[in-house]
Amino acid sequence: MPSMLRHRRTHRILAAAAGLATIGGLAAAMPASAGQDHATARHHHGSGRYQDVQLLSFNDLHGNLEPPTGSSGRVTETQEDGTTRTVDAGGAEYLATHLRQARKGNKYSITAAAGDMVGASPLLSGLFHDEPTIDALNKLDLDVTSVGNHEFDEGAQELARLQNGGCHPTDGCYDAKKKFKGADFPYLAANVTGERTGKPILKPYWVWQKNGIKIGFIGVTLEGTPDIVSAEGVKGLKFGDEVETINKYAKVLRAQGVNSIVALIHEGGAPASASYNYDCDSPGAGDGISGPIVDIAKDVSPSVDALVTGHTHQAYACTIDDPAGNPRTVTSAASFARLYTDTTLTYDRWTGDIARTAVKSANHVVTRDVAKAADITGLISQWQTLAAPVASRPIGYIAGEIGNTGTESPLGDLIADAQLAHAKSLDPEADIALMNPGGIRAGLTYTASGSEGDGVVTYGEAYTVQPFANTVNLVDLTGAQVITALQQQVSGANEASPKILQISSGLTYTLDLTKSGAARVVTDSVKLNGAAIDPAATYRVAMNSFLAGGGDGFTELGKGGNVLVGSDDLAAFESYLTANSSASAPYPVPGADRITIVK
Repeated sequence: MPSMLRHRRTHRILAAAAGLATIGGLAAAMPASAGQDHATARHHHGSGRYQDVQLLSFNDLHGNLEPPTGSSGRVTETQEDGTTRTVDAGGAEYLATHLRQARKGNKYSITAAAGDMVGASPLLSGLFHDEPTIDALNKLDLDVTSVGNHEFDEGAQELARLQNGGCHPTDGCYDAKKKFKGADFPYLAANVTGERTGKPILKPYWVWQKNGIKIGFIGVTLEGTPDIVSAEGVKGLKFGDEVETINKYAKVLRAQGVNSIVALIHEGGAPASASYNYDCDSPGAGDGISGPIVDIAKDVSPSVDALVTGHTHQAYACTIDDPAGNPRTVTSAASFARLYTDTTLTYDRWTGDIARTAVKSANHVVTRDVAKAADITGLISQWQTLAAPVASRPIGYIAGEIGNTGTESPLGDLIADAQLAHAKSLDPEADIALMNPGGIRAGLTYTASGSEGDGVVTYGEAYTVQPFANTVNLVDLTGAQVITALQQQVSGANEASPKILQISSGLTYTLDLTKSGAARVVTDSVKLNGAAIDPAATYRVAMNSFLAGGGDGFTELGKGGNVLVGSDDLAAFESYLTANSSASAPYPVPGADRITIVK
């Protein structure tokens, strides 16, 4: 291990050991420096009072160790003349190189993340319960991360195993020569508490220390995690308010003499531009960002100096005023390791605080024109060898790219049809299948990345599409309940950000986007095989176990009766593709014409 990395690792272990210990206060010779201007901070920089600390951050990796493909592996960049171009980006081998290059010359450097490091992962990581990703993050010298909602996909016990190490309870050890050691870095879960204990299930905060500099990190996930994770995954847990939790632990840190604080928040927003380098603080840009993180940022205590966010997979480096009216940096680095954020925190040694107006931040592309990090390449190769027999197995053929974009996507149609076919094999009376859009993680590309040939769908590709291991459940719902569920796509919890269910063949309706709320679903247009849905009749409806538990705000779907649990959704998808496609007769690209959109 290079001496620089060994030094960082030693430092990290010492700091982690002090994570929850009381830390002595710093003597404050002057008032807190948040209000001092950039010029003043720079004037004193050479005297030793001010020290720049580099904060490198990213979010929503989702186990993407190999370079992501298609649109998931590109970012949009605005050029000097105002035009835009796309840049291929991402891959852990390239991320490692970029982070290591960025750290050069920075004696004080921290690397942090804002959750969803694992979960909904490609097969290379997901097949092994994301141990490969934790191993990679250790090699990347990640110092600290918050949990995200996907850290709970397999429940709190599995999350604890990723933190502390040990072989998987059912699959055992994947390497006979060594036991999985877990994460070198702390996962922070300040607002995730046990229902019985009322205490955080993991550390709520962690303090980075070097040569007298102390910066505290508080980690939270979105309060609404139970709405987007299977009920089994969050069983026995409570998720608290993000702002209340951060403010609580900011007081704890300040009482321990830690006056510089960064919040790692797995909740985010939407910038006004899709370009990663959009200046959302430019004149005329307005707020430049919308969504849940805006209200959170406006309410989080002024004691917190910067917010590193995630969840929405968007890119932004903005400032939002804190409750005291002072600008505060809020960042997000898209997803899948396509970007990383480089933030300079100017630390005032006299007060122990950050000179807030001297903070600068920008997102940088993880380009693929740099050398791959050899240690990460080696790690990926080891896991690829284990995964290859499973990943490369052909399961079907497609006639063209089956994408996952649009209100109704071609891939959504395919998956819904596959689930209905599986449901009919269990109960010939099955009528309808519904699929949540967030459960479809990638499209099916037509031109394969390897040597398998155009149109071949491998198990590995199918796994990337549906990595959650949900079961296909059959339930009884009345026609009225089916209509209510369709209305819940665009009302209640989903009114601001609609979640349009993907529907099986035979079900049709009109979605009128000129209206608002539940009225956007034109009730008398809802038909099954051309006949109007009868509100009083009972229908047999297939869906994954996540939806059957009322996930994504579809509470009506959670009320289904006469439950029959089928196979896992990936097996249903594989079986359907295998039965309905061949090299000579590939599966046609679905028309995505079941929902009529009125704009």
